[in-house]
Amino acid sequence: MTDEGWQAVSSEVEEGDRRRSRRPLHEEAAERLRDMIVGGELSAGERITEQSLCDRMGLSRTPLREAIKTLTSEGLIVLQPNRGATVASLSLDDIEDTFRVIGALEALAGELACANAGDDDVAEIRVLHYQMALHRTRGERLDYFNLNQRIHEKIVELSGNSVLVETHRRLGGRIRRHRFAANLAPERWDEAIREHAEMLEALDTRNGERLAEILRRHLDNKRAAAENATATERRDRVD
Repeated sequence: MTDEGWQAVSSEVEEGDRRRSRRPLHEEAAERLRDMIVGGELSAGERITEQSLCDRMGLSRTPLREAIKTLTSEGLIVLQPNRGATVASLSLDDIEDTFRVIGALEALAGELACANAGDDDVAEIRVLHYQMALHRTRGERLDYFNLNQRIHEKIVELSGNSVLVETHRRLGGRIRRHRFAANLAPERWDEAIREHAEMLEALDTRNGERLAEILRRHLDNKRAAAENATATERRDRVD
């Protein structure tokens, strides 16, 4: 791709970032609350106290309640009778089962994406990959993770299968926090970067079978790391 082409793709990504910054207040609230849960500021099983969050986030109750509804639909928050909203907590078996299904979904998405992706689609993912890698060198874990998820979501979108996209979105919310925790160890973080570089190469050459294999392995490695991180966190909490 020419320098002009790269600049055009990079400008599209930056424009997308600007559009996100102009989103309605409840969408911004949802993103901030999502980051608090994923980043561990709100722990699994912790009760969501509206007034406390409103004070911390400088919001009124209306956008916060809309944000809570959004994150409930994503599986990050659970609404329980007589308890209100709490941060979702999954058993280790639930985490394992969900990762395995997500891995199968993303493997299928990778095959379909290679058949559907145009040069501009690959270029967009390439720009996201380089931006993500830059956040890794800076140790900016949450910024890295958000771009990481955008890459995975873009591959799923390129499948062109609406049922796959919706199922992935619904299940992905349940383990979003655990996907983040999977890269807390530096060696796993570096391994994930290498796996993403392999994904980009397979997508660039439109090798659907290889991309499917890489995604399946990537999610399996992430599952093992997430289970270990979750088990360690729960042991530390008990101790």
